[in-house]
Amino acid sequence: MNRVNQKGLRISIIVFIAFSVWSSSFGTCRAREGRQWRQSKAGPVRKPKGYGGSYHLGRSMLNSGASSTFNVLDYGAKGDGHADDTKAFEAAWAAACKVEASTIVVPSGSVFLVSPVSFSGPSCEPNIVFQLDGKIIAPTSSKSWGSGLLQWLEFTKLQGITIKGKGIIDGQGSIWWEDSGKMPSTKPTALRFYGSKDVTVNGITIQNSPQTHLKFDSCTSVQVYGVHVSSPGDTRNTDGIHLQNSQDVVIYSTNLACGDDCVSIQTGCSNVYIHNVNCGPGHGISIGGLGKANTKACVSNVTVRDVTMTNTLTGVRIKTWQGGSGSVQGIKFSNIQVSEVETPIMIDQFYCDESKCPNKTSAVAVSGVDYVNIRGTFTVKPVHFACSDTMPCTDVSLATIELEAAHEQSHLSADPLCWEAYGDLKTTTVPPLIDCLQTAKPSTTGHSINLDSC
Repeated sequence: MNRVNQKGLRISIIVFIAFSVWSSSFGTCRAREGRQWRQSKAGPVRKPKGYGGSYHLGRSMLNSGASSTFNVLDYGAKGDGHADDTKAFEAAWAAACKVEASTIVVPSGSVFLVSPVSFSGPSCEPNIVFQLDGKIIAPTSSKSWGSGLLQWLEFTKLQGITIKGKGIIDGQGSIWWEDSGKMPSTKPTALRFYGSKDVTVNGITIQNSPQTHLKFDSCTSVQVYGVHVSSPGDTRNTDGIHLQNSQDVVIYSTNLACGDDCVSIQTGCSNVYIHNVNCGPGHGISIGGLGKANTKACVSNVTVRDVTMTNTLTGVRIKTWQGGSGSVQGIKFSNIQVSEVETPIMIDQFYCDESKCPNKTSAVAVSGVDYVNIRGTFTVKPVHFACSDTMPCTDVSLATIELEAAHEQSHLSADPLCWEAYGDLKTTTVPPLIDCLQTAKPSTTGHSINLDSC
């Protein structure tokens, strides 16, 4: 190699080394500048525990979507329908609870045996999703229940909780309904939410609960839609959906078949909206029973519309015990289609499901109840208004009522019962209800109707 070429090669090497050193320094400065900017704008960047270098941090960030999903199979669940998977569900919940907007996956194709369990906050992060695509079954051994429990699967004190999917919750209630003495006398609710806000239940099936299928207690902002409830019509106290002390509730596009009320609305409930629901078999959609054991009960602003009732005990019903106090007000039932329902329209202020109930003068006041466009067939009586002598029903209205006897024998006892009900008949009706509602101002016999007591 001649001297000219050697000289050129040395110059090239020197230039390359100088450029490498300069670019390395520039990159270091830029990295420092980036760290300083992040710290000044949003505080120091925290690395996940166990990650030391920038490579690992970058990989963790890329996989952050996967890390927010927790499959119960990854926590030891067998999903064979025989092994107890409770601990796996608890472990998956404990992990998901720490991550906002996390998802617990109960995968399809598996059957999970789960003992009574509570998935609870309030330390959990918000907006957890319970993706139920498989099947969860309750234990049928008495040792799993001890002396008896009020619920099987419970979600409590959560902010933003969603249960959705195409899966099934099966309470395996037949062993309880047989009343063979093998199981505790206290029958559990299948799925209960307590003290939670922004609750959604969508798409799932709840079947064969020993008692109530789905319960909301002290919850706000509740949505239930696309849900299927299924149990035999001759099973006792197997309500479809039970609401208690809950506000801002919407239930729609749901099928409810059970042995008690399709929807039961109890004290402390307000702003409840139920529409496009199929009910039957069951006892219809009921407000109450309220005021049992001389208690105060308050229910207000309930709308039930576009509902179909088939082979139910009642259609739309308000039931209160004698001796109670408080009020039911601001109720509207509209566009109700009934088919072979025993009594489609009912207010019963003498409700009693015991062998004997004493007569009492005080009652939960019922006022402001509108019935609009209720049509179909009945098997016992079209209308039953049995209101308190001392606390009559007031501001009741009837419009577009068309109820016909389903069978010839039903026609023989088709006369409506109308007692101490006051209000307005706005249209002609079938059967004629012209004498059903009294228009004069009711006498309260020394008792004032105080609807503001709630």
